[in-house]
Amino acid sequence: MTEEILKVIKEAGKIILNAHDISFDIESKQGDANFVTQYDTQVQDFLYKELSKIIPNATFIGEEDKNQKKVNNGSCFIIDPIDGTTNFIFDYKHSAISVAFMQNGEIITGYVYNPYLDEVFYAHKGKGAYLNDRPLHMKDIHLKDGIAGFGTSPYYRDMTEQSFALARKLYNRALDIRRSGSAALDICYVAANRYVLFAEFCLSPWDYAAASLIVREAGGNITTMDQQPLTYDKPISILAANPAAYKDFIH
Repeated sequence: MTEEILKVIKEAGKIILNAHDISFDIESKQGDANFVTQYDTQVQDFLYKELSKIIPNATFIGEEDKNQKKVNNGSCFIIDPIDGTTNFIFDYKHSAISVAFMQNGEIITGYVYNPYLDEVFYAHKGKGAYLNDRPLHMKDIHLKDGIAGFGTSPYYRDMTEQSFALARKLYNRALDIRRSGSAALDICYVAANRYVLFAEFCLSPWDYAAASLIVREAGGNITTMDQQPLTYDKPISILAANPAAYKDFIH
């Protein structure tokens, strides 16, 4: 199943790579800096069609659904067709396709694909995490010794002060900080030891579902920012880190 799903995701990545005239078909969704393009919809439709051939009884929850559905107890895909749509619109080549497969409320497999770099992060529960064919094993690097990523939740302007207080905290305690515009990739960068930590106050399940399994299978911690287990039915805060940096942040 893993190879079949990976093949579909990589095919979907070609839609992103071949995109043109993006600025002619942009719609705004609820919240500031929250956009959808024809390519978001096209990628999602392609994934729904092709993945349903692999697991015919699966339901789908995607960012571009007109009517948001709830996670059920059967087989379910949680999909972000283009995580980092604003980056995509402005040709800032840092966006990803995120696909999580959930069974009975538990993430079983997760895939995050950056088509620009042809990097696919993926994990299967109990079988480890990988970047392309390379196993991912997180290192215990302290917060002061590494790069921390953060998000500013631009769709939720009431969180502006909170978000920049977080940025200041990380700036003061980490070696350096980054804000990339793709939470799915940022969380995977924690799994790959490119970041020691990533935090954001409000993310939707399709932003973190796949990446959450990748971090866990690489040996890291991922919870809400108040150290509660993740849920996949509503927006929540996210704190992902290697074990040493996680302890540094919460203490």
